[in-house]
Amino acid sequence: MANNRSFEEAREGKANRRSEILNAAGQLFSRQGFHATSMRDLAKAVNLQGGSLYAHIQSKEEVLFELVNRAADEFLSSAEAVPSDLSPKEQLERLVQGHLEVIVRELDNATVFFHEWKFLNPDLQRKITARRDAYEAHFRRVIETGAQQGQFQVEDVRLATLFVLSALNWTYHWYRPGGKLTLEALSSHYCKLIFRTLGAQ
Repeated sequence: MANNRSFEEAREGKANRRSEILNAAGQLFSRQGFHATSMRDLAKAVNLQGGSLYAHIQSKEEVLFELVNRAADEFLSSAEAVPSDLSPKEQLERLVQGHLEVIVRELDNATVFFHEWKFLNPDLQRKITARRDAYEAHFRRVIETGAQQGQFQVEDVRLATLFVLSALNWTYHWYRPGGKLTLEALSSHYCKLIFRTLGAQ
């Protein structure tokens, strides 16, 4: 029994250390970039010797992929939680709010997701692109349905979708939690601008 407990404690400790490494990597990659961050920087951030770091992670790219994938999980979970029985306008409002909530809550990982993912190898990029496309499809479906029902005045659904997501995605570049603009106010302003652009009725 004692051996089992010791094993579980060791495994939990390793998992906690890995989580600490990922959090530190998110901060470093978002602030100084993937390529500018060395394994030595990462080890120093979590008070480990360089060689000890490899007991928890295999490579810097593995860490980058996990951070980007973690952000993708958050965005997709947020979109999938929007009730489908709401009107298209209400669904889009929820999608906008959820997107901004993820950026604010996961600012470091969101920054890495938007800006550093391009440094993954082609196979990993394709995996992330598929997840981004799946997320984009939630917005496209809602905008298309709204246009078909006359709630939105949109000529090109794909272009409208890209416009909305481009506006939302850029938020990571300038928004800082704790500033004058609260998340609620930010969401409200964005929704008004987006609805006006889509000719919402």
